[in-house]
Amino acid sequence: MLNKQDLEKALNLLGKRLELENTEPFEIVVCGGSALIITGLINRVFTKDVDLIGFISKTDNGEFIFDEYNKLPEIFEKTVKQVALDLGLSNDWLNTGPKDLVKQGLPQGLISRLQPKQYGSKLIVHFISRIDQIYFKVYASVDSGPGRHVDDLLELKPTSAEIEGAAKWALTQDPSGNFKQILKDMLEKLGYGPVVKRI
Repeated sequence: MLNKQDLEKALNLLGKRLELENTEPFEIVVCGGSALIITGLINRVFTKDVDLIGFISKTDNGEFIFDEYNKLPEIFEKTVKQVALDLGLSNDWLNTGPKDLVKQGLPQGLISRLQPKQYGSKLIVHFISRIDQIYFKVYASVDSGPGRHVDDLLELKPTSAEIEGAAKWALTQDPSGNFKQILKDMLEKLGYGPVVKRI
């Protein structure tokens, strides 16, 4: 398990190793526990990995474009594994596990809300914002059931309006009747009954 110090150490080393490899600069978008810990949004202490949902690049006119990768770029993956070796971490300490979360599109405005942090000249990590964490945590809570995702969601203290927006977005990711029913049941149990009538 990784705490804030471990995460910062690993990301700093990743940035340094990318510099040694003289790679192109990488800008990655990170969600989940590692983002919650580094941004201080909740009091959670440990996470098992760094969840990467994609990369972003800048156009000539300064706009950001989100790039979803099914597989990490080869040099980036090699460097991630080298950091794992250096620090005694698992090979997948940084992975694209949650990439399916955004198959049907990002929450509107996510890119404009990203919180960037520079790790050397070759790596910028963009951590997702509180509202986007709420959106992802609602989806993940339905997908995986009670546990850390629900705990994280509750600690973010979402308003009814935020939960409604998150629930509607989650249904764009999985519009099946079964998913919708589990979502409604979960919201009822979490005290968001009035929201259920609006989704």
